[in-house]
Amino acid sequence: MTILRQTQKKFGSRAVMVGIVVGFGLILTGFKPHGKGLVLGTLFSVINFVLMGEMLSMRLAGNRKTASLRAFSSICLRYALLAVPLIAAVKLESIHILGVVFGLFMIQLLLIVDGLGKFNPFLKR
Repeated sequence: MTILRQTQKKFGSRAVMVGIVVGFGLILTGFKPHGKGLVLGTLFSVINFVLMGEMLSMRLAGNRKTASLRAFSSICLRYALLAVPLIAAVKLESIHILGVVFGLFMIQLLLIVDGLGKFNPFLKR
């Protein structure tokens, strides 16, 4: 599980760093609700990513029925967690929903960028 923790730390810290820098840039350029939404969504995205990794071993333990129930419970818990910043964006005018959505997909965006960065057909391996 050390590889899992290293991956979580690598992408979690990168996501928070990118979210804060871009969010701060948005705030400085006059898009304060967008910046706040981006930071909020990014934080919840990182929490979701860590929870997913932590619950992975729990879902694999036990018989099939128990593992299926744990997997379903994990998904429901993480979806409820991801709904919190979306609900806050809908209820509060100080948080823009578009920023939250981009923040919620920050980990996925960084995973794609990292994968594309490693893919270079011109390099010989």
